[in-house]
Amino acid sequence: MPPTTSPVSEPPAAPRPMSSATADQATIGKSLVIKGEVTGSESLYIDGRVEGSINLAGNRVTVGRNGVVSANINAREIVVLGKVKGNLSASDRVDIRSDGSLTGDVVAARISIEDGAFFKGGIDIRKGGQKVNGEEKDIKTSTPTPEPATTAVARA
Repeated sequence: MPPTTSPVSEPPAAPRPMSSATADQATIGKSLVIKGEVTGSESLYIDGRVEGSINLAGNRVTVGRNGVVSANINAREIVVLGKVKGNLSASDRVDIRSDGSLTGDVVAARISIEDGAFFKGGIDIRKGGQKVNGEEKDIKTSTPTPEPATTAVARA
């Protein structure tokens, strides 16, 4: 009976998911400068400087308080605590926190801008999975519809 220590083995299993969640996030430190394209399959915390493009679809990108980003960002979730110049595209949401600054357009399903945050740009709210091409097709399809209606009114 003493060898069955399953209650002892369960508590170490609980911290594992927490540590793996932390391990799944890469960090760009304060002193790092990256110029180019950043891609990958894990979340990213930026406290340094990034210029170029960031494409982490399905993951979270956090621009820390010391972070300065001059790039277009594509991710599932984007949190801005520092300074960002570029367009943001999020499949889920964009959060601009009180100390955050964003100059650029936002395309996301949800957006949150806290009091004190700086934002200059446009906002396009899209439901999950909705794409630009699909919207353009809808606009083109709806344009011919009013023409027959106008013709019908002219005949009447």
